[in-house]
Amino acid sequence: MSSEHGNRQMEPNMIGAYGPWAAGLIEGVPSLSFRQGKFTDVEAWRPEARRRALERMAPPELPAPEDVQVVETCEHDGLHIELLRWQLPYGAPTEAVLLKPAGAAGPLPGILALHCHGGRKTWGWRKIARTAAEPSEPVADHHKRYYAGRTWANEIAKRGYVVLAHDAFDFASRRVRQADVPEIIRGKVSEPPYDTVEAADTYNDWARAHEHLMARSLFCAGTTWPGVFLAEDRAALDILARRDDVDESRLGCGGLSGGAMRTNLLAGTDDRIQCCVSVGFMSTWRDYLLWTCFTHTWMLYIPLLPRELDYPEVLGLRVPKPTMVLNSTEDSLFVLDEVRHSERILREVFAKAGAEDNLVFTHYPGPHKFDLPMQADAFEFFDRHLKGPDAGTGLTAGG
Repeated sequence: MSSEHGNRQMEPNMIGAYGPWAAGLIEGVPSLSFRQGKFTDVEAWRPEARRRALERMAPPELPAPEDVQVVETCEHDGLHIELLRWQLPYGAPTEAVLLKPAGAAGPLPGILALHCHGGRKTWGWRKIARTAAEPSEPVADHHKRYYAGRTWANEIAKRGYVVLAHDAFDFASRRVRQADVPEIIRGKVSEPPYDTVEAADTYNDWARAHEHLMARSLFCAGTTWPGVFLAEDRAALDILARRDDVDESRLGCGGLSGGAMRTNLLAGTDDRIQCCVSVGFMSTWRDYLLWTCFTHTWMLYIPLLPRELDYPEVLGLRVPKPTMVLNSTEDSLFVLDEVRHSERILREVFAKAGAEDNLVFTHYPGPHKFDLPMQADAFEFFDRHLKGPDAGTGLTAGG
């Protein structure tokens, strides 16, 4: 038993008497970890480790969408807003919102804002951004519960960024329509508008139960849910990067929870991301194996990778680039000891690469969230690394 984890490994766990044995299969430093003594040059190590991570995720190849439709434009609260739509080779069109300061002269740094899961698949980008229209009651409740009532994509756009937020695979415009699946699993059909809690919950309950079927089907297709996320988020990054009003050399990404999970994947494997902020989704494979898999979505898992890289080392594939991880100490989705272990892993990776100062890993009191103090720290981090020391001020911890 590892001394790093003490007697906790012997506590009750998700698979009972099999837990210690299963955890032993990933004991020690994984084979492709930069912490291994055989790796000394980060630039020589990264291609090999990243290649293996991508092999395990198996993202489908997606061409960058060429026909991006501007569905509607408006101005609201000092921002120019564009509602966008693009078609990938499969599924319904992806809907998205683009935000930037009204009248801003570009090119500006760009941020891909990645929305959370939150158990609510009826919405995607609307969880973190808004237009002039008032959000429905369930969406406003989501803003209040996780983001202190803010739409953080709007708030950071005001600081001088072009921000793109799009619906992820299986959410909102990209959701699975119950009418398209066999009757045996269809359940009670619930279609838009999802403007009441009851209507939204009807679909979200069904979508939650459907996740294991989606994951199994993706495995049978030779891909994974993380791989599909990565492919579609890269396509969105392509759209953001090629805009005339965006400086493609100054790109960042970030998000809370499921958005942090996607941040870890994208920022860890795409060199275009110069700065990232991962909020509320950092722990170890051991944590997910023994104690918290029941709290997590099927979207997390990458078969076979745990023997090669621990979970924080997926994000660590970006070392030495600026990386921020924010965590809440009472977050019930994770075991705090394992979150702190993930911090030690990342710090060791960045220290070995001589980039200790480029990693910020901070803990905040409270439950799972991206509240005002956390937003303030994240925004300052983006400003520092994407805009430089002359960046203006915006949201503060006091609101």
